[in-house]
Amino acid sequence: MHVLVKGGGVAGLAVAYELSLRGADVTVVDPRPASSQAASWLAGGMLAPWCERESADEAVLLRGRDAIDRWSMMLPGEVHRNGTLIVAPARDQGELDRFAGRTGGHEWLNEEQIATLEPALAGRFRRALFFPLEGHLNPRRVLGLLREKLTARRVQFIAQVTETTDYDDTIDCTGAARIGRTNGLRGVRGEMLYLETREVYLSRPVRLLHPRFPVYIVPRGDGLFMVGATMIETEFCGPISARSMMELLNAAYTVHPAFAEAAVVETGVGVRPAFADNFPRATREADAIVLNGLYRHGFLLAPAMAQEAANLVFSRTEPGGNCR
Repeated sequence: MHVLVKGGGVAGLAVAYELSLRGADVTVVDPRPASSQAASWLAGGMLAPWCERESADEAVLLRGRDAIDRWSMMLPGEVHRNGTLIVAPARDQGELDRFAGRTGGHEWLNEEQIATLEPALAGRFRRALFFPLEGHLNPRRVLGLLREKLTARRVQFIAQVTETTDYDDTIDCTGAARIGRTNGLRGVRGEMLYLETREVYLSRPVRLLHPRFPVYIVPRGDGLFMVGATMIETEFCGPISARSMMELLNAAYTVHPAFAEAAVVETGVGVRPAFADNFPRATREADAIVLNGLYRHGFLLAPAMAQEAANLVFSRTEPGGNCR
């Protein structure tokens, strides 16, 4: 079976990997590999289903709780299994209690335990929530490594395709490009920045609870940290706003004052595709399967959703299916 996968972001690459495991001949069409404006390129890479349960349906937890194992199988050694730390300023301790009440899989840490876990945060927070079963990865590194692995598995990458009649099936994973074409799909703007400093060391993502939106700081190694991300209901993809920049920088400073002297090495804006329930779907539309709506859960849910999309492909070749 020869399957065409449209889109080379995390969804498309995860689908291509799942199909190749099942013996399919796969071609991926990606006109802009490693685009700096792609949602996957700007992602935090947090595999944090228990944390996400605070604002997401249980389905996100159920499909995402084995994401660490799935990514570790795809790319051994690329997932950091260090958990997630949730903190809040003294004035927002109620937010920490509320977060704990809406999630599971965590334990409370006191000031001494926080310092043991993250020495850079010693004396900065009186208590915190720790989610030990969560992890994170570096999206940009993972995207490149996964493309290399797929190429080694004889998956073809092309920049454009004019005819799809040579393929037995097509899976569209083009994300925000389908806004306006797929019913109910909308865009949610996310903004982020990269800071560089040698004055702070963190070994896991740290989320600072904020009354308007949660801010996370994800270590990338070599003194580099990603700080993100806003969630704004708009499809506008212009440069980062001054307000968002100030809020992200203020949040980083609240976590550790040394971030005030950090270099701002990059800012980014992306539009995440989402449905009304903020949960992805893999559905057949006309002559293609459409996998979309990963919202802010791209790396967390891509492996499970790739499996669902592949199931739709292979159901057409099983007895009772509509194989062409």
